[in-house]
Amino acid sequence: MELGSIIGLIAGAIFMLLSMLISADFSMSNVVKAFVDYPSIMIVFGGTLAGVLIAYPLKQVLNSFKAGKNILNPLKTDSRAAIKDIIELANFARREGILALEERANSMDDMFLQKGIMLIIDGTDPELVRSILETEMSCIESRHNNTRNVWAFMAASAPAWGMMGTFIGLILMLLDMSDPDLLGPKMSVALITSFYGSFFANYICSPVANKLKYFHEEEMMLKEILIEGILSIQAGENPRIIEEKLKSFLAPSFRSNFLSESGDR
Repeated sequence: MELGSIIGLIAGAIFMLLSMLISADFSMSNVVKAFVDYPSIMIVFGGTLAGVLIAYPLKQVLNSFKAGKNILNPLKTDSRAAIKDIIELANFARREGILALEERANSMDDMFLQKGIMLIIDGTDPELVRSILETEMSCIESRHNNTRNVWAFMAASAPAWGMMGTFIGLILMLLDMSDPDLLGPKMSVALITSFYGSFFANYICSPVANKLKYFHEEEMMLKEILIEGILSIQAGENPRIIEEKLKSFLAPSFRSNFLSESGDR
């Protein structure tokens, strides 16, 4: 589980609720009365959903909603572990030969690494190996961008729908101004849709889009490490040289205490 996302979601909800309770003199009934308006909810959330369905195919929208859960349970991307795996494979290939990697490749959980190892086992030209793996990376990046764009679109459109709901509320208020005592409550209801739009955009959609972007960049860096490692194994480079090459992908603080578990050099 991604602890930061969980803490952020819980902390945001607590701070928001506490501020509402303090403003309403710690009365939940006053909070519900002041901040819950079902027509406003329909305008903001329904309008945002309608807009994103117009902007993107239904399948892409559904896939993006499913991908949103990745901010809580992201795919594991451990660059240090990947480097150690590459070094271990390099040592094994140095002792037994590249063809001996086939059995180990069949038991790999990482399909990208498995694909690369199988390509070099088959004697594929190094430039073609790089081209095939980079093409797969490009396709992954395109899918991730489409997913992130759906969330970014909702982040941009939710406040606009909130403002639209405010305009509707103001129009309805101006149609009947016979009772001055009702102007304040009507204005409050008119403004609540802008609050919903800003809340949905800044508490949900924009953070999800940014967290997905962060995880995407981590995954792309991991795959770049794997590509360089696979090609280095194919070239028969010394595992020690491979380690130093791949450690350049890591932040300096991780390089200094990086302990290779490789045996032969």
